[in-house]
Amino acid sequence: MRLLIVGTLDGQLGAASKMAMDRGAKVTHAPDADSALAILRNRGADLLMIEISLDIPSIIPKLRAEHFSIPVVACGIGTDPKIAAAAIRGGAKEYIPLPPDAELIAAVLEAVAEDNHSFIYRDAVMKEVATLAERIAPSEASVLITGESGTGKEVMARFVHQKSHRANKPFVAVNCAAIPENLLESELFGHEKGAFTGAIARRIGKFEEADGGTLLLDEISEMDVRLQAKLLRAIQERQIDRVGGSKLVNVDIRIIATSNRNLQQDVKEGKFREDLFFRLNVFNLRVPPLRERPADIAALSVYFAEKYADINQVENRPLSPQAVAVLKAHAWPGNVRELENAMHRSVLLANGPDISVAAIMLPDASGNLAMPSSMSDTSYGSGTEAGTAGGGCADEDAQVALVGKTVAEVERELIIDTLKHCLGNRTHAANILGISIRTLRNKLNLYNSEGVPVPQPGDGGARVAV
Repeated sequence: MRLLIVGTLDGQLGAASKMAMDRGAKVTHAPDADSALAILRNRGADLLMIEISLDIPSIIPKLRAEHFSIPVVACGIGTDPKIAAAAIRGGAKEYIPLPPDAELIAAVLEAVAEDNHSFIYRDAVMKEVATLAERIAPSEASVLITGESGTGKEVMARFVHQKSHRANKPFVAVNCAAIPENLLESELFGHEKGAFTGAIARRIGKFEEADGGTLLLDEISEMDVRLQAKLLRAIQERQIDRVGGSKLVNVDIRIIATSNRNLQQDVKEGKFREDLFFRLNVFNLRVPPLRERPADIAALSVYFAEKYADINQVENRPLSPQAVAVLKAHAWPGNVRELENAMHRSVLLANGPDISVAAIMLPDASGNLAMPSSMSDTSYGSGTEAGTAGGGCADEDAQVALVGKTVAEVERELIIDTLKHCLGNRTHAANILGISIRTLRNKLNLYNSEGVPVPQPGDGGARVAV
């Protein structure tokens, strides 16, 4: 991971850099915001750590103006909640007090930069895919990874990179579906100053950022057909030309692409170039949906439960056998991403010695969060048998805590508590809850109309404004 530290960090620069490098980060320093922007244009970065005295609220708009989608962490002396709230209101994802703590920096590098892409699998079906991935990884061949949304295609791509000869070189990912069509060309190939309105300086693209390493083209099926022609040329010739540029730039990269659509069908319908499809599909890795690898459900559930217990600084509770049965019975249309959100919720809701069925809330037919309708069924264990398994008492304790409350009330408490944990940040809370930002805002407007205190962005307290 590439970390760019901006500022002097009040004399703590060396300590913070060493801690980050000990965790595998490649660290670059910039004394001020302008220097940082120059570095981003020419090298790129995965995470910014900015000294709070540099006026973060004025820096974030500059990043957005040049379409840098990079998480920002604020750093400063002291642990005053007001300082942290101000930093987050300014656009920072997290706040680290100085002097820095090694474990805190490690946690932020993993949680904020989203560099914690552990490849967890136990199911025989997934083992076959992993074995094939490991066999083809040392080659220079392009790889096309297919599978439903949320199955872990990017995790698989990182696994291939880590097992390749390029493992110590950059891994750069670009989401073709998340970038507007008119900006994707510049994002991939870079641009020269004045190439178009808003091009205030020369900027390298993802191809140059990934030089020597691996470039992941995530959801490549969303790329416009006209841009596909330029991409094909770049892959074939190993040369790119920046938008507005006059000379070719040599690049040495390996291409991995992902898609949740049937690209062969897209080729037949004229939505995807056949020659580009064959160029990318030298090897195909299909990542099976979670419902086809039930053994992975339990393993991933335990992993996510431990992860979010640590992040939220709550007791690390084991999963009851009944809870595991409920999780395995779910269809998981959102796959691993949906499971991760569900486990984050269950960690926050758990009450008792373990994570019981009562702590699990899954989307119902209407899309709202609800407890499993079969949570009281004897098929999940009860009485002496459940107690022997270690989950019966937990289920009873958790259910007692919810007695007298409607599902809507439990949902409201979960949403408000999650929002407080996120210091009022709607986007973070929606991601944790596994709902859209629009759904969250509608819920908060409802609570506001009912007179329920709702945390304001930037603080964990209670206010009524949404």
